[in-house]
Amino acid sequence: MKVIRKIQKDIYYVGASDHRLERFENLFSIPQGVSYNSYLIVDEKTALLDTVDASVGEVFFEQIEKVLENRPLDYLVIHHLEPDHSAMIEEVLRRYPDTTLVINAKMSEMLKAWVRVPYRFSEVRENETLSLGTHTLKFVMAPMVHWPEVMVSYETQNRILFSADAFGTFGALSGNIFSDELTPDESYYGEARRYYANIVGKYGSLVQGLFKKLQGIDFQMIAPLHGPILRGDLSPILNRYTQWSTYQPESNDVVIFYSSMYQNTYRTCEDLAYLLAEKNVKNIRMWDVSKTEVSYLISEVFRCRTIVLATPTYNGGLFPKMADFLQDMKALNVQNRNFVLIENGSWAPMANKQVSEIVSSLKNVRISECSLTIRTKFNEDQLPLLEQMAEEIAHLQ
Repeated sequence: MKVIRKIQKDIYYVGASDHRLERFENLFSIPQGVSYNSYLIVDEKTALLDTVDASVGEVFFEQIEKVLENRPLDYLVIHHLEPDHSAMIEEVLRRYPDTTLVINAKMSEMLKAWVRVPYRFSEVRENETLSLGTHTLKFVMAPMVHWPEVMVSYETQNRILFSADAFGTFGALSGNIFSDELTPDESYYGEARRYYANIVGKYGSLVQGLFKKLQGIDFQMIAPLHGPILRGDLSPILNRYTQWSTYQPESNDVVIFYSSMYQNTYRTCEDLAYLLAEKNVKNIRMWDVSKTEVSYLISEVFRCRTIVLATPTYNGGLFPKMADFLQDMKALNVQNRNFVLIENGSWAPMANKQVSEIVSSLKNVRISECSLTIRTKFNEDQLPLLEQMAEEIAHLQ
């Protein structure tokens, strides 16, 4: 990387994007890649804010050297120790051995597994500051957003919140490091939601705890560890984070998740979607849980209020892909949703009972009493029940 990318006076972007990685954490599909963000402040003292994944280490150090111009590196501020942000700590210390690591107490316990070279460190507490000259960083602890050691920092001169994994998103930056340089469409918020729901979604109450700590701080820019730097009107993403972290749906839309071995369950869902459309229900979406990666399914759960789950019984239990999806919902603390159940079973349908048991363990959910059981194929004499189901769903909008 030969072009220096400046964020504000004396503050530079020294991260990099990875277009070749197929799965984030070897789990979540990232067809548009991912960025690993790092920032460098050059003042009376110099401070590097986080490192990057090993895959982009060469570009990372090229940028640091170009920005520093032979100046020493005084501080390495560590907001989060996950390897995609900390992989280069040891190499930073080898190249800049006089660097002081700025960490918190929880990191002090964990660093032994990350760093096997000598290092000096300064341990900061809640609301303590680090002066670099003109620029000052104020530290706020953010445990479980989404690891226990996480902290964020606020740069007071330019009012920038360095937010660690909060406000991150999937997707490489391709040179467009600011959010207002991207096409302002749903694709950004869709990937931001998918990132939040699957990475941070379990810890909504702790995200809310961080928001309370940040009340009264007038940040004008958010610099996360993944995805674009946010500036301008921050209210859209802040409002969505409030919805996601309180498990409130963004939309009253209906989403139908189905698993179907021989298309019979699918066709029943298709009939239901048609009846819903007749009742003027808009934006109905259908997802095949066997074909769709679960991270996209979870993102839809966080988006929509009313969820239809349709699945066959399989070996006396749940169809495996549906079972995995339900366990992800439970693990990610899904709340405040309406559920409607459809099962298929040729001789011993058991799916609705088992789905209901899992869904009932979620907080503040409503399971419709209007469920449907089909025996291999949907029969015409069941149409009134499907009509009733569609009517009830329409009234939930």
